[in-house]
Amino acid sequence: MLLSQPELSALTDPQASQRDSDDDRPRLECGVFGVHGIDDASAITVLGMHALQHRGEEACGIASCDGKRFYTEREHGLVGDVFTQPEVVARLKGRSAIGHTRYSTAGGAFIRNVQPMFADLDDGGIALAHNGNLTNFMHLRTKLVSEGSIFQSTSDSEVILHLIARSRSIKIIDRFMDALRHIEGGFALVALTRNMMIGARDPLGIRPLVIGKLGDSYVLASETCALDMIGATFVRDVEHGEVVQIDETGLTSFKPFGVKAARPCLFEYIYFARPDSIVNGKSIYDVRKRMGRQLAIEHPADADLVVPVPDSGVPAALGFAEQSGLPFELGIIRNHYVGRTFIQPTQGIRDLGVRKKHAPNRIVLEGKKVILIDDSIVRGTTSVKIVRMVRAAGAREVHLRSASPPIMWPDFYGIDMPDREKLLAANHTLEEMRQKLECDSLGFLSVDGLYKAMGHSGRDNANPQFTDHYFTGEYPTRLTDREVEAEGENAGAQLSLLANSY
Repeated sequence: MLLSQPELSALTDPQASQRDSDDDRPRLECGVFGVHGIDDASAITVLGMHALQHRGEEACGIASCDGKRFYTEREHGLVGDVFTQPEVVARLKGRSAIGHTRYSTAGGAFIRNVQPMFADLDDGGIALAHNGNLTNFMHLRTKLVSEGSIFQSTSDSEVILHLIARSRSIKIIDRFMDALRHIEGGFALVALTRNMMIGARDPLGIRPLVIGKLGDSYVLASETCALDMIGATFVRDVEHGEVVQIDETGLTSFKPFGVKAARPCLFEYIYFARPDSIVNGKSIYDVRKRMGRQLAIEHPADADLVVPVPDSGVPAALGFAEQSGLPFELGIIRNHYVGRTFIQPTQGIRDLGVRKKHAPNRIVLEGKKVILIDDSIVRGTTSVKIVRMVRAAGAREVHLRSASPPIMWPDFYGIDMPDREKLLAANHTLEEMRQKLECDSLGFLSVDGLYKAMGHSGRDNANPQFTDHYFTGEYPTRLTDREVEAEGENAGAQLSLLANSY
């Protein structure tokens, strides 16, 4: 199979993604959903995917099964655009279905990478939806190709299907677990066979996955908000390192990885999960408010009011306002109806890009000293535009506060985050960042403060309670592909030195 240059770039750069160069928000790779043994399974899956749309807006897909045959629909676009026609959903027959909403990280934004992915095995087909990123994807793919495997996509998810197909175990659940023993990184998986649904979570529980009940049927989803959307009852989280098999006999649990301490991703709480979700037993809304309260304790400011950067900054701003005793005001209004195909034909129009999503509420801002609360600051390109916009609306002072610690390191577990040289905090002092962001003062929540907001006394440096490498540089798993890449670069440098020595 010949790959295009963009696809080759996506393979060699696991963080490759199709996005506007001015888009400064971190993205999560995707959301997964599944339901087993119920009428209208595909229609229910569409509803669940609507609730998970925030986890992936580039593409979506559904795979269903009627016990004999599989049916799939995959397309670029939002759930409401792809599955708006009744005849599309009607083609997805069967009483079991899985769905996927996607942003592209590993693999790039190509139709062949849209999930769920499907493969025919010797004992029947299997469809797979994957949230996360494998840190040994390229290592495994190269090995599989060298041994004769033929890939139809550039997605790391297809590696898992090949590993399942190559397993020598007899039962499909055992083949599935054999495959998981080879992969590294963060993942939440939902798979569908002719007679069962399977869910799995990585050994550290980096990516979330929950179990619900809809009548007598089981549901799997990335977040509890998807259960609320379809009227399902929350049962429990899939535990870290757990595989669940759901069939006509009920739910069976397996623990193929041994015992490890859980380390869920902190960015789920800071930004990714919907505020009405419960993740690992914690209310996202409550945690974000506590982050704002702790931020007010650590970085107060002499100001007139607290203004959130909508929408993700709202709960933290509420907490900051409550702690500081300052009024909370909606000084920035977000436009929720901006299409993804907004045309920016010139640099001049591109420079106005932030206005298409955010507009100042001048009556609130004019003449005031404003504390501006955002959930995080990545490159700072969006932040400086918002600061300028607030000033242009008449604010006398703008004090910028981040409800997360400084982002210092990239992510390799499913968050589309820039390389380190593009991360603002990794390359500048606090004062340099303040000057670049053109604000009167700048403050970040501390790492220990974040852990306090999560209900701990602070970070246990010997055994961190969460995945927090983007702040600390301590990655919780091996980064095999990066290690191999570094070895190759070192070997290349040594060969270059050797050649120059003659």
